[in-house]
Amino acid sequence: MLSADTQPTTTPLGDAARLIDGGDMDCGSGLLLLITRAMRRLQAGELLAIRSAEGSVVTDLPVWAELVGHEVADHLAESETGPWWFTVRKDGAELAKPDAGTVFSIGDRTPVGHRLWAYTNFDCNLACLYCCAESSPKAAPRRLDPEVVGPLFAEFRAQGGKELLLTGGEPFMHPQLGELVDAAAGLERTILTNAMIFHRGRRRELLESIDRDVVMQVSLDSATPEIHDKMRGAGSWARALDGIGLAHSLGFRVKIAATRMDEDPEGVRELHERLDVEGIAQEDRVIRPVAAEGFADGGIHVSIDSLEPEPVITADGAWWHPVAVTNPHLRIADAPLDLEEIFGVVRDTLQVQDAASASGREVFRCA
Repeated sequence: MLSADTQPTTTPLGDAARLIDGGDMDCGSGLLLLITRAMRRLQAGELLAIRSAEGSVVTDLPVWAELVGHEVADHLAESETGPWWFTVRKDGAELAKPDAGTVFSIGDRTPVGHRLWAYTNFDCNLACLYCCAESSPKAAPRRLDPEVVGPLFAEFRAQGGKELLLTGGEPFMHPQLGELVDAAAGLERTILTNAMIFHRGRRRELLESIDRDVVMQVSLDSATPEIHDKMRGAGSWARALDGIGLAHSLGFRVKIAATRMDEDPEGVRELHERLDVEGIAQEDRVIRPVAAEGFADGGIHVSIDSLEPEPVITADGAWWHPVAVTNPHLRIADAPLDLEEIFGVVRDTLQVQDAASASGREVFRCA
């Protein structure tokens, strides 16, 4: 299966400017992202060839073409059970593009273009059982280069971006974290950390040098060590609390993010009581479920239908959401450097979803 569009010489339906091989993906699991990106790279009148082994695409693709205004020029089936081939001719009209400095939003969504996530690196001092990024001490670092992403952060600001969240892995294991933070000056910056390794030495110096308008978001899953240490490793709860106290003492605003496998009301209540003791404001707390991604054995299934988009860049490309960076079906781009394409694919995808919803039609189903 091809994970991106290619330029073939010919297909069973004749020549086309680009080819998408979606394998058995339906559009809820990523085919829509591949098609949308490929269409943005075509000129009006050019043909996109699409191959799919997923039966729902036979119904969904013509609906998508109608909603967007493209034309299904031809199609064929290799057998009664597929795979199926389509060629779609790009219409001359473009979906609406925002002016520079504006953002795109529908309803209560975080406006596309307002927030950007960045995986600074993928190595980590922990190997949490549910880590969506498959980070661990053995993971390849795959670090963002400040010289590469510095101009991208500047472009994000120039386009009206407001908020940058630096996550990992453990960001404090990146030897150039300070440069990444400085490159994002002028944005609302948050570092997601387990707060365990910045107590001394070079990392303590780095922590003390960081601007105090940078927020530290610390992972703390439970009010007592049992649950947290079971998921993250023995002793991690106590060290996280020490890190929270240190960050507070240095004048940082500290937020807490808890990831829980269950919705035990008593455990949640106890966690809130603990955070009261630690001086964490109510608005600085988030309790989130486990996503069935990465190392997780269970959790909530995610797709573009169930995840509000929060575009994220890594050293390897760009994805729909930070919990899905190990999922090739939710990849937006092969490189993290083209913000116009990254945000454009998201906007175009949302417009198709909303047009389908407004028309009362089911399009791009996700099982």
